[in-house]
Amino acid sequence: MSEISESGFDYGKKFPRSKALFEKAKLSIPGGVNSTARATWSGWTPYPLFVDHGEGSHIFDVDGNEYIDYLLGLGPMLLGHRPPKVTEAVVRHIREVGTVFAMPCELDNQVADKLIHCVPSLEQVRLVNSGTEAVIYATRLARAYTGRKKILRFEGMYHGFSDGVYWSKHPSLESAGPAESPFAVPQGPGMPERVGDSLVICQWNDREALERLVEAHKGELAAVITEPMMCNTGCILPEPGYLEFMREITARYGILLIFDEVITGFRVALGGAQGYFKIKPDISVFAKGMGGGFPVAAVGGSREVMSLVADGTVSIAGTYSGNGVAISAANAALDELMKPGTYEALHRVSKRLSSGLAEIWKRSPISAYIVELGPLFQLWFADRPIKNYRDAARYADHETFRIWWEEMLERKVLFHPHAFENLFVSTAHSDKDVDETLEAAEAAARAVGRRLGR
Repeated sequence: MSEISESGFDYGKKFPRSKALFEKAKLSIPGGVNSTARATWSGWTPYPLFVDHGEGSHIFDVDGNEYIDYLLGLGPMLLGHRPPKVTEAVVRHIREVGTVFAMPCELDNQVADKLIHCVPSLEQVRLVNSGTEAVIYATRLARAYTGRKKILRFEGMYHGFSDGVYWSKHPSLESAGPAESPFAVPQGPGMPERVGDSLVICQWNDREALERLVEAHKGELAAVITEPMMCNTGCILPEPGYLEFMREITARYGILLIFDEVITGFRVALGGAQGYFKIKPDISVFAKGMGGGFPVAAVGGSREVMSLVADGTVSIAGTYSGNGVAISAANAALDELMKPGTYEALHRVSKRLSSGLAEIWKRSPISAYIVELGPLFQLWFADRPIKNYRDAARYADHETFRIWWEEMLERKVLFHPHAFENLFVSTAHSDKDVDETLEAAEAAARAVGRRLGR
């Protein structure tokens, strides 16, 4: 993509230091970044913005630009950037206690107890380092508990980058097979082909397909793993009764239900999306929202399922699991999230923003609408409802989304440039942030219309 967009948005002029740093980074870092989500092929073209620092709900790039931030590190910054209580707790722990001992400490218990208090399905938990780790352990635990080998997962979801589940995230529709029974498509080369044989792929929000595939593989399925709402193909909510049916049919055949709440956990509600939707999975994984911006995760479930971990049958290991930085951050973050009124305030601010954006686009000749659950939402540029990945692949207008992203960036509002990501709101976002964002969005919507000739 040219450094000058059709609107005259000149990357080279506006972000010269980011450009220079990116060119330098490419010499030592493949692709110039340390995660695919920051790469040019994920939407950050012609190069990603380099960050100088973040504070509360705002982020500052190396070229001196300040933005209202709805990227929020792809979700972890639920309390905003550098939340004082979390920062203070981590610094104090490092200075007064240490970081890694490979031995337990009392704070482990406190964090585990808080997680169990917040999430109704948890009776025991293990602390680990990332969502990917937690999913690896969750699927391993399900296979060990049931004695079965296959996992059913949904097309368009992302459950981390391990070989066991990094399949059918965003496959080309030409390679993905029929919608009623999709093929397992590896995310890229280097994935062991036979791993695909251990997966059953299903369309999200298709009750009949789920029932048919579970019936066909019921003797082989150890677990169904799902996000309780789809967050890795934009924001797609479960249709009424869908999660309830998923819970009923998995229980009917002794198949464990795993909720991947890496994104939704502690974000949409204190009890996660499972608390919001009132569904009780067998195993749950959490990460981003629980750590106040630090790398920490958890996998947990019923005491019966977790007994296989307790007696060593299933190993959940890791030198850095339960390290001092992670547990002190999680402990302080959970304290902040457990304060009365936190989620009421978060949802109020989020609703003002998402409702305001919806009203702006309702007045536009461009087909666009908001899908949201509290502080997690996406603006879809589409002329019909999007219920699953294949709908998104066919009908989401990425070009218009990109134009909107450029126009909002021009007006000092930041989020991810790809239509399959989300906008996140933090407890640090204020009514003033919302007012300024909506003012920017009103002007941006008009600019998008002009660029599209509407």
